[in-house]
Amino acid sequence: MGPISVTFDTQTLSEAGVRLDPLRILAIDAGAGTQDILVYESDRPIENCVKLVLPAQTQVIAGHIARHTSARRPLFLTGSVMGGGASSAAIEAHLRAGLTVAATEDAARTIHNDLERVAAQGIQICREPKPGEAIVRLRDVDLDALSVALGAFGVELPAIFAIAVQDHGYLPGAGGREFRYEFLQGLLRDGGDLRAMIYRNPPEYMLRMLAVARDLPGALLMDTGAAAVLGILGDPLVAERAKRGAILVNIGNMHTFGVALRGTRVYALFEHHTGGITPALLDQLVSSLRDGTLTHERVVALGGHGAAFDPAWRAAAPFDFVAITGPNREVAASLGYHRGVPHGDMMLAGSFGLVEAAISWLADHAYRLPVSSIHRAYPLPG
Repeated sequence: MGPISVTFDTQTLSEAGVRLDPLRILAIDAGAGTQDILVYESDRPIENCVKLVLPAQTQVIAGHIARHTSARRPLFLTGSVMGGGASSAAIEAHLRAGLTVAATEDAARTIHNDLERVAAQGIQICREPKPGEAIVRLRDVDLDALSVALGAFGVELPAIFAIAVQDHGYLPGAGGREFRYEFLQGLLRDGGDLRAMIYRNPPEYMLRMLAVARDLPGALLMDTGAAAVLGILGDPLVAERAKRGAILVNIGNMHTFGVALRGTRVYALFEHHTGGITPALLDQLVSSLRDGTLTHERVVALGGHGAAFDPAWRAAAPFDFVAITGPNREVAASLGYHRGVPHGDMMLAGSFGLVEAAISWLADHAYRLPVSSIHRAYPLPG
């Protein structure tokens, strides 16, 4: 059976004022280890919505490449820039095996945004494959495969897509600009509301988000860290404590992202690589975020992306409560932080956050919706 052609219906997001009832959203949190998928349908309890935790596309692509390496086939990479990690490691292993790799410019940026650096690794940049080269298409979202998987159970793809990716950012010729730090600062500068950190048109330097936008026209796009911490507010205790000030941390497979917030407004944040996180370091980062002594330079010196504070941080403090989520939350097991379980499923925190942000975006753009939030309030003891 050949690949299924899936066309995103942009009409739904081009006619403000229409009523979307029931509201159906395909939310995909595209991580480094897993892709966490929610088929949200407003006419059923969220606990009964279809959920999948599948290998991340970078893991899937790495498997394809490894099989071509074992078969001693030359490789041609096409498609879009996507998350690296496992896929980049597989490409490097292919080269070390004495095999050739060629790639289009867009695909080559998966290895590194600087194409001169990619070419220096021995990868040929070209437009078309040569005879005999095994073709591997790079992309963060494989709707063909997902359509087949869901279709086998009678589930149709929703017309609205919300996708989260982690994007370092890059612009050719921009020198040493720290695009990831600019992006993190921008989250605070633009008001800090987690629900507003979703885009139809991402910043020009966020190449990975832009690639998803080209592959899925009309999709709503979000950063994985922001999606996860918004999603953890689906835990009633976390939501209640966040009203008074809280620190929420997502310990993902590649990055650890922490915020100090009240309600859904972020007043300070940090981001580090999970591979370098220890219980002691995490405790230091959280404590310094809480008391306002954490600096961008300190986080960078520790191997992370940085930290940023809103000037209004001090008036919003204190941030005494700490909650964690993410597939590597065991790193914090000894620290006594609350383990957030939004809607009974920690692994879907990012997908829940995507849906929450998408609902906010649709409401702001004059769509009539049957719900205003997926996060329910429950009476809490004490």
